Amino acid sequence: MTETESIAYDVVVLGAGPVGENVADRTRAAGLSTAVVESELVGGECSYWACMPSKALLRPVIAQADARRLPGLSQAVQGPLDTPAVLARRNEFTSHWKDDGQVAWLDGISADLYRGHGRLAGPRTVTVTGPDGTLTTLTARHAVAVATGTRAQLPHLPGLAEVKPWTSREATSAQEAPGRLIVVGGGVVATEMATAWQALGSRVTLLVRGKGLLNRMEPFAGELVAEALKEAGVDVRTGTSVESVTRENGTVVAVTDAGDRIEADEILFATGRVPHTDDIGLDTVGLEPGSWLTVDDTLLVEGTDWLYAVGDVNHRALLTHQGKYQARIAGDTIAARASDTPLLDGPWGAHAATADHHAVPQVVFTDPEAAAVGLSLAEAEQAGYRVRAVDVEFSSVAGAGLYAEGYKGRARMVVDLEAEILRGVTFVGPGVGELIHSATVAVAGQVPISRLWHAVPSYPTLSEVWLRLLEAYRG
Repeated sequence: MTETESIAYDVVVLGAGPVGENVADRTRAAGLSTAVVESELVGGECSYWACMPSKALLRPVIAQADARRLPGLSQAVQGPLDTPAVLARRNEFTSHWKDDGQVAWLDGISADLYRGHGRLAGPRTVTVTGPDGTLTTLTARHAVAVATGTRAQLPHLPGLAEVKPWTSREATSAQEAPGRLIVVGGGVVATEMATAWQALGSRVTLLVRGKGLLNRMEPFAGELVAEALKEAGVDVRTGTSVESVTRENGTVVAVTDAGDRIEADEILFATGRVPHTDDIGLDTVGLEPGSWLTVDDTLLVEGTDWLYAVGDVNHRALLTHQGKYQARIAGDTIAARASDTPLLDGPWGAHAATADHHAVPQVVFTDPEAAAVGLSLAEAEQAGYRVRAVDVEFSSVAGAGLYAEGYKGRARMVVDLEAEILRGVTFVGPGVGELIHSATVAVAGQVPISRLWHAVPSYPTLSEVWLRLLEAYRG
């Protein structure tokens, strides 16, 4: 192994996914020299194996489902999707798993890219083992930001490695639809991939250990999504655990706790994520390898004054957009501390990721879509707020009937009865993903209910659901 001399930067970023890129963007904008270390593709999980490919797979599915609900159009779209064309478009959105464009973007902000495996080697020090074995040592004058994200968690089942199961990576990058697919899990990845591959020609069996789907959302979200998956042909089995998995002559055989034997061509485990911190040298700075990194609201790792953990790796909100938000906060905070500028780190300040606690939005791109921000009713009650849930059906909104025949969906707002503001909002129904930002503004801005009454929704849009919610609250 060849070792080079140590190179000093103001900031070193471990991980060049969207989170690491945004940290670098903010520190470079502040004039701080920045190195970015990446062991795979610049652009990270989101660009190649998560957000972008999964939504590219799902968009034609959702568009066809919407079209089938419209008289005058439904008969024209009854045939199957052109799966090869859908997969080809997905490949375009991943740039065919090449990162030239993302590298050019880093070059454009004058951040230096180091390809290879990066590890902490003590305070403010990172070593990079390049593809050719060359060892480069980077030192940070001000900060090291860990943005290495997570990887799929697989259950401890005997012989699972020999089965070669799918994780989210294989599910979003497969070049053909398996004839039969078992999906294990009930969360976002499981429901989205069951939606996509069923529509692309697979016969999908969804095995859910719990009682329902999307258990981090309001219960009705999972209920409506489960109902639609069943109508689409997915075999949804709740309260079901996988006891063993084998591959026999190319066929996957899963045996459940009920003794059922299910055969498929592939099996996807979407059963959680673990932090990608086991091999980044945390032990050299007194932290536990493989652990989530606990941070304060400036994203500084507890017990340090130089190490930041940004994005999924801190376990605050495992969502790309929330990680990018944290990255903007962290980058600006690093710059402020480097210049001895006073921090605005109180709640909702420029250097505090307050939204992580109160206003995290998420969209699940199933059919129907499920979108939520802030606290569910149960979460708000557990937090000690005196709240009231207000529910309305989208069938009460003229825009829903125009959007699709037989439009089915529900909305809920969780009202803080003392502060007279919203603590959370959930929408379920076709097209509601584009509604959730209005709810995010209301929750993050703590807009009083009395003022929301004056935010007039345009007629006839789905957004009129806001009027129905406020009317139901007022009585």
